[in-house]
Amino acid sequence: MKNRLKVLRAERDWSQAELADRLGVSRQTVNSIETGKYDPSLELAFRIAALFSQRIEEIFTPGPG
Repeated sequence: MKNRLKVLRAERDWSQAELADRLGVSRQTVNSIETGKYDPSLELAFRIAALFSQRIEEIFTPGPG
């Protein structure tokens, strides 16, 4: 799955640790999602979308990371 998480995080000048804290996950989870090694659960995808005030499909798209 492709995603725009790194771009959205950088636009806000947040570190991976800051984003992880806001989402209630580990920094390693954020890193794994950003690099396409891990697809978030639906619940986490909704939390990410809500945090960035976007729809899930605006952040995540099908296909190889």
